[in-house]
Amino acid sequence: MPEGPSVRKFQLLTSPFVGQVVARVGGSSRKLNVKDLNALRLQDSQVHGKNLYLAFVAAEGPLGPTAEETVVQREAACEAHCPAQGGQGQVCAPHPCSQDEEPQQARCGAPEAAEGPGSWLRIHFGMFGSVRANEFSRANRANRRGDWKDPVPRLVLHFESGGFLVFYNCRLLWCCSPRADPASDLLSGEFHRGRALRALRAPHPVCCTLLDQRYFSGLGNIIKNEILYLARIHPLTPGSLLAVPDLEHLLDCAVQFSSEWLHNKLRGQGLHPQVYQKEQCPLGHPLMKGTFGPSGGFKRLTWWCPQCQPVVL
Repeated sequence: MPEGPSVRKFQLLTSPFVGQVVARVGGSSRKLNVKDLNALRLQDSQVHGKNLYLAFVAAEGPLGPTAEETVVQREAACEAHCPAQGGQGQVCAPHPCSQDEEPQQARCGAPEAAEGPGSWLRIHFGMFGSVRANEFSRANRANRRGDWKDPVPRLVLHFESGGFLVFYNCRLLWCCSPRADPASDLLSGEFHRGRALRALRAPHPVCCTLLDQRYFSGLGNIIKNEILYLARIHPLTPGSLLAVPDLEHLLDCAVQFSSEWLHNKLRGQGLHPQVYQKEQCPLGHPLMKGTFGPSGGFKRLTWWCPQCQPVVL
Protein backbone atom coordinates (compact mmCIF):
# COMPACT_ATOMS: atom_id res chain seq x y z
CA MET A 1 0.00 0.00 0.00
CA PRO A 2 1.18 3.60 -0.47
CA GLU A 3 3.47 4.72 2.34
CA GLY A 4 3.73 8.08 4.06
CA PRO A 5 5.57 9.99 1.27
CA SER A 6 3.04 8.85 -1.35
CA VAL A 7 0.04 9.85 0.77
CA ARG A 8 1.67 13.24 1.40
CA LYS A 9 1.79 13.76 -2.34
CA PHE A 10 -1.88 12.74 -2.60
CA GLN A 11 -2.75 15.39 -0.02
CA LEU A 12 -0.92 18.05 -2.04
CA LEU A 13 -3.03 17.08 -5.06
CA THR A 14 -6.25 17.62 -3.08
CA SER A 15 -5.28 20.87 -1.34
CA PRO A 16 -6.02 23.19 -4.34
CA PHE A 17 -9.65 22.02 -4.18
CA VAL A 18 -10.14 23.05 -0.55
CA GLY A 19 -12.93 25.62 -0.36
CA GLN A 20 -14.69 24.34 -3.50
CA VAL A 21 -18.17 22.82 -3.68
CA VAL A 22 -18.82 19.32 -5.00
CA ALA A 23 -21.09 19.57 -8.05
CA ARG A 24 -21.23 15.92 -9.08
CA VAL A 25 -20.08 12.59 -7.64
CA GLY A 26 -19.26 9.21 -9.13
CA GLY A 27 -17.39 6.04 -8.27
CA SER A 28 -17.80 2.37 -7.48
CA SER A 29 -17.71 2.53 -3.67
CA ARG A 30 -20.22 0.20 -2.00
CA LYS A 31 -19.35 1.08 1.58
CA LEU A 32 -20.14 4.74 1.09
CA ASN A 33 -23.18 6.42 -0.41
CA VAL A 34 -21.20 8.74 -2.67
CA LYS A 35 -24.29 10.85 -3.40
CA ASP A 36 -24.09 12.16 0.17
CA LEU A 37 -21.10 14.23 -0.96
CA ASN A 38 -23.13 16.18 -3.50
CA ALA A 39 -23.35 19.93 -2.82
CA LEU A 40 -20.90 19.74 0.11
CA ARG A 41 -17.86 21.98 0.40
CA LEU A 42 -14.38 20.49 0.82
CA GLN A 43 -13.31 22.28 3.97
CA ASP A 44 -9.93 20.74 4.76
CA SER A 45 -7.41 18.12 3.63
CA GLN A 46 -4.99 16.43 6.00
CA VAL A 47 -2.64 13.48 5.97
CA HIS A 48 -1.72 11.33 8.97
CA GLY A 49 0.64 8.46 8.27
CA LYS A 50 -0.92 6.26 5.57
CA ASN A 51 -4.35 7.89 5.76
CA LEU A 52 -5.77 10.87 3.89
CA TYR A 53 -8.59 12.83 5.55
CA LEU A 54 -11.03 15.13 3.77
CA ALA A 55 -13.39 17.37 5.76
CA PHE A 56 -16.74 18.26 4.20
CA VAL A 57 -19.18 20.92 5.36
CA ALA A 58 -22.50 22.25 4.14
CA ALA A 59 -22.04 24.61 1.22
CA GLU A 60 -24.11 27.41 2.80
CA GLY A 61 -22.07 30.42 3.84
CA PRO A 62 -18.68 31.48 2.51
CA LEU A 63 -16.55 28.66 3.88
CA GLY A 64 -18.38 27.15 6.81
CA PRO A 65 -16.59 26.60 10.15
CA THR A 66 -12.83 26.65 10.43
CA ALA A 67 -10.85 23.41 10.49
CA GLU A 68 -10.29 23.80 14.24
CA GLU A 69 -14.02 24.32 14.86
CA THR A 70 -14.75 21.28 12.73
CA VAL A 71 -12.52 19.09 14.89
CA VAL A 72 -14.17 20.36 18.08
CA GLN A 73 -17.62 19.68 16.64
CA ARG A 74 -16.76 16.15 15.62
CA GLU A 75 -15.06 15.33 18.93
CA ALA A 76 -18.17 16.49 20.78
CA ALA A 77 -20.38 14.40 18.50
CA CYS A 78 -18.08 11.43 18.91
CA GLU A 79 -18.39 11.58 22.70
CA ALA A 80 -22.17 11.86 22.41
CA HIS A 81 -22.65 9.01 19.93
CA CYS A 82 -19.77 6.72 20.92
CA PRO A 83 -19.73 6.79 24.75
CA ALA A 84 -18.20 3.32 24.95
CA GLN A 85 -15.00 4.69 23.44
CA GLY A 86 -14.91 7.79 25.60
CA GLY A 87 -14.25 9.96 22.56
CA GLN A 88 -10.95 8.27 21.88
CA GLY A 89 -10.26 7.58 18.23
CA GLN A 90 -7.22 5.33 18.55
CA VAL A 91 -7.12 1.64 19.32
CA CYS A 92 -3.65 0.36 20.16
CA ALA A 93 -2.51 -3.17 19.50
CA PRO A 94 -1.13 -5.14 22.46
CA HIS A 95 2.06 -6.08 20.61
CA PRO A 96 4.09 -3.83 18.33
CA CYS A 97 4.52 -6.54 15.67
CA SER A 98 0.78 -6.66 15.09
CA GLN A 99 0.33 -2.93 14.62
CA ASP A 100 0.99 -2.61 10.89
CA GLU A 101 -2.07 -0.46 10.26
CA GLU A 102 -2.96 3.05 11.32
CA PRO A 103 -4.85 3.29 14.64
CA GLN A 104 -8.54 2.83 13.96
CA GLN A 105 -10.82 5.85 14.02
CA ALA A 106 -13.99 5.93 16.06
CA ARG A 107 -17.09 6.13 13.88
CA CYS A 108 -19.99 8.35 14.90
CA GLY A 109 -23.51 7.77 13.66
CA ALA A 110 -24.22 6.04 10.36
CA PRO A 111 -20.99 5.48 8.43
CA GLU A 112 -22.75 5.53 5.07
CA ALA A 113 -24.33 8.96 5.38
CA ALA A 114 -22.94 12.46 5.61
CA GLU A 115 -23.36 13.69 9.17
CA GLY A 116 -23.71 17.40 8.42
CA PRO A 117 -21.10 20.10 8.93
CA GLY A 118 -17.73 18.80 10.01
CA SER A 119 -17.81 15.25 8.65
CA TRP A 120 -14.38 13.77 7.90
CA LEU A 121 -13.88 11.18 5.20
CA ARG A 122 -11.01 8.81 5.97
CA ILE A 123 -9.30 7.37 2.89
CA HIS A 124 -7.06 4.35 3.37
CA PHE A 125 -5.33 3.21 0.18
CA GLY A 126 -4.86 -0.35 -1.02
CA MET A 127 -1.77 -1.79 -2.66
CA PHE A 128 -2.27 0.15 -5.88
CA GLY A 129 -4.16 3.09 -4.41
CA SER A 130 -3.69 6.53 -5.90
CA VAL A 131 -5.19 9.99 -6.38
CA ARG A 132 -5.43 11.83 -9.70
CA ALA A 133 -6.29 15.50 -10.17
CA ASN A 134 -8.10 16.51 -13.38
CA GLU A 135 -7.24 13.24 -15.11
CA PHE A 136 -8.17 9.57 -15.02
CA SER A 137 -5.75 6.68 -14.73
CA ARG A 138 -5.29 4.72 -17.93
CA ALA A 139 -4.28 1.09 -18.40
CA ASN A 140 -0.58 0.77 -19.17
CA ARG A 141 -0.76 -2.94 -19.90
CA ALA A 142 -3.25 -5.67 -20.68
CA ASN A 143 -4.79 -7.76 -17.91
CA ARG A 144 -4.60 -11.57 -17.72
CA ARG A 145 -7.42 -11.87 -20.24
CA GLY A 146 -5.59 -9.65 -22.68
CA ASP A 147 -8.03 -6.75 -22.21
CA TRP A 148 -6.90 -3.13 -21.91
CA LYS A 149 -9.30 -1.95 -19.25
CA ASP A 150 -8.77 1.31 -17.41
CA PRO A 151 -8.83 1.14 -13.59
CA VAL A 152 -12.25 1.76 -12.06
CA PRO A 153 -12.23 4.71 -9.65
CA ARG A 154 -13.61 4.19 -6.16
CA LEU A 155 -14.63 7.85 -5.89
CA VAL A 156 -14.78 10.80 -8.31
CA LEU A 157 -15.44 14.33 -7.04
CA HIS A 158 -16.38 16.91 -9.69
CA PHE A 159 -16.24 20.48 -8.39
CA GLU A 160 -18.13 23.59 -9.49
CA SER A 161 -14.86 25.06 -10.76
CA GLY A 162 -14.72 22.35 -13.43
CA GLY A 163 -11.82 20.43 -11.87
CA PHE A 164 -12.12 16.96 -10.40
CA LEU A 165 -10.37 14.47 -8.08
CA VAL A 166 -10.24 10.72 -8.68
CA PHE A 167 -9.49 8.14 -5.98
CA TYR A 168 -8.45 4.57 -6.84
CA ASN A 169 -8.17 1.34 -4.85
CA CYS A 170 -9.05 2.74 -1.44
CA ARG A 171 -11.41 2.30 1.49
CA LEU A 172 -13.72 5.19 2.35
CA LEU A 173 -15.11 5.68 5.83
CA TRP A 174 -16.71 8.53 7.73
CA CYS A 175 -15.00 9.29 11.02
CA CYS A 176 -15.24 11.81 13.84
CA SER A 177 -11.94 13.55 13.16
CA PRO A 178 -8.31 12.80 12.27
CA ARG A 179 -7.13 11.58 15.67
CA ALA A 180 -3.72 10.29 14.58
CA ASP A 181 -0.79 11.57 16.64
CA PRO A 182 1.57 13.88 14.67
CA ALA A 183 4.32 12.92 17.12
CA SER A 184 4.44 9.49 15.47
CA ASP A 185 4.62 10.79 11.88
CA LEU A 186 8.14 10.70 10.44
CA LEU A 187 7.31 13.53 8.04
CA SER A 188 5.79 15.78 10.69
CA GLY A 189 7.64 18.62 12.35
CA GLU A 190 6.19 17.30 15.62
CA PHE A 191 7.76 13.84 15.27
CA HIS A 192 8.88 12.66 18.74
CA ARG A 193 12.33 11.06 18.41
CA GLY A 194 12.54 10.16 22.08
CA ARG A 195 9.34 8.14 22.01
CA ALA A 196 10.42 6.41 18.80
CA LEU A 197 13.79 5.48 20.32
CA ARG A 198 12.10 4.01 23.38
CA ALA A 199 9.94 1.87 21.10
CA LEU A 200 12.98 0.66 19.15
CA ARG A 201 14.70 -0.48 22.37
CA ALA A 202 11.94 -3.01 23.07
CA PRO A 203 12.95 -6.73 23.00
CA HIS A 204 11.20 -7.31 19.68
CA PRO A 205 12.68 -7.69 16.18
CA VAL A 206 13.34 -4.24 14.79
CA CYS A 207 11.63 -5.18 11.51
CA CYS A 208 8.38 -5.53 13.50
CA THR A 209 8.80 -2.43 15.64
CA LEU A 210 9.42 -0.23 12.62
CA LEU A 211 5.97 -1.14 11.25
CA ASP A 212 4.23 -0.17 14.49
CA GLN A 213 2.13 2.78 13.36
CA ARG A 214 1.77 4.05 16.93
CA TYR A 215 5.41 5.18 16.79
CA PHE A 216 6.25 5.22 13.06
CA SER A 217 3.11 6.40 11.31
CA GLY A 218 3.48 6.18 7.54
CA LEU A 219 6.46 3.83 7.62
CA GLY A 220 5.77 0.80 5.45
CA ASN A 221 7.52 -2.24 4.06
CA ILE A 222 9.62 -0.43 1.46
CA ILE A 223 10.99 2.09 3.95
CA LYS A 224 11.56 -0.68 6.50
CA ASN A 225 13.70 -2.75 4.15
CA GLU A 226 15.70 0.18 2.84
CA ILE A 227 16.56 1.81 6.17
CA LEU A 228 17.56 -1.49 7.79
CA TYR A 229 20.05 -1.95 4.97
CA LEU A 230 21.26 1.65 5.19
CA ALA A 231 21.80 1.23 8.94
CA ARG A 232 23.41 -2.22 8.42
CA ILE A 233 21.05 -3.88 10.90
CA HIS A 234 19.73 -7.44 10.56
CA PRO A 235 15.90 -7.33 10.48
CA LEU A 236 15.42 -9.93 13.22
CA THR A 237 17.74 -8.22 15.69
CA PRO A 238 15.90 -7.45 18.95
CA GLY A 239 16.09 -3.74 19.60
CA SER A 240 17.22 -4.36 23.16
CA LEU A 241 20.50 -5.82 21.83
CA LEU A 242 21.40 -2.73 19.80
CA ALA A 243 23.49 0.12 21.15
CA VAL A 244 21.83 3.52 21.43
CA PRO A 245 24.04 5.05 18.69
CA ASP A 246 22.93 2.27 16.33
CA LEU A 247 19.29 2.98 17.10
CA GLU A 248 19.89 6.71 16.63
CA HIS A 249 21.43 6.01 13.25
CA LEU A 250 18.48 3.81 12.25
CA LEU A 251 16.08 6.58 13.21
CA ASP A 252 18.12 9.12 11.22
CA CYS A 253 17.92 6.80 8.21
CA ALA A 254 14.14 6.53 8.59
CA VAL A 255 13.59 10.29 8.68
CA GLN A 256 16.07 11.06 5.91
CA PHE A 257 14.87 8.30 3.57
CA SER A 258 11.21 9.28 4.02
CA SER A 259 11.97 12.96 3.43
CA GLU A 260 14.08 12.29 0.34
CA TRP A 261 11.45 9.95 -1.09
CA LEU A 262 8.81 12.66 -0.71
CA HIS A 263 11.13 15.26 -2.24
CA ASN A 264 11.79 13.01 -5.24
CA LYS A 265 8.08 12.33 -5.68
CA LEU A 266 7.33 16.04 -5.80
CA ARG A 267 9.96 16.43 -8.51
CA GLY A 268 8.48 13.56 -10.52
CA GLN A 269 11.38 11.20 -9.83
CA GLY A 270 10.91 7.51 -9.09
CA LEU A 271 12.25 5.44 -6.22
CA HIS A 272 15.44 3.45 -6.75
CA PRO A 273 15.55 0.91 -3.90
CA GLN A 274 18.81 -0.74 -2.93
CA VAL A 275 17.43 -4.01 -1.52
CA TYR A 276 13.63 -4.01 -1.77
CA GLN A 277 12.67 -6.73 -4.28
CA LYS A 278 16.30 -7.00 -5.38
CA GLU A 279 18.54 -10.05 -5.80
CA GLN A 280 21.81 -8.33 -4.88
CA CYS A 281 22.79 -5.46 -2.64
CA PRO A 282 24.70 -2.48 -4.13
CA LEU A 283 27.98 -4.20 -3.16
CA GLY A 284 27.09 -7.28 -5.23
CA HIS A 285 26.25 -9.61 -2.33
CA PRO A 286 23.30 -11.99 -2.83
CA LEU A 287 20.27 -11.04 -0.74
CA MET A 288 18.17 -13.23 1.50
CA LYS A 289 14.38 -13.02 1.55
CA GLY A 290 12.04 -14.04 4.35
CA THR A 291 8.52 -13.45 5.63
CA PHE A 292 8.49 -12.17 9.21
CA GLY A 293 5.76 -11.18 11.60
CA PRO A 294 4.09 -12.07 14.89
CA SER A 295 2.83 -15.58 15.52
CA GLY A 296 -0.68 -15.76 14.11
CA GLY A 297 -0.35 -12.22 12.77
CA PHE A 298 0.34 -10.51 9.48
CA LYS A 299 3.67 -11.41 7.85
CA ARG A 300 5.68 -9.07 5.63
CA LEU A 301 8.37 -9.84 3.06
CA THR A 302 11.84 -8.73 4.08
CA TRP A 303 15.04 -8.52 2.06
CA TRP A 304 18.46 -8.27 3.70
CA CYS A 305 22.14 -8.84 3.01
CA PRO A 306 23.75 -11.41 5.34
CA GLN A 307 27.16 -9.81 4.82
CA CYS A 308 26.19 -6.15 5.20
CA GLN A 309 23.59 -6.87 7.90
CA PRO A 310 25.11 -9.59 10.12
CA VAL A 311 23.20 -11.30 12.90
CA VAL A 312 23.77 -9.77 16.35
CA LEU A 313 24.51 -12.45 18.93
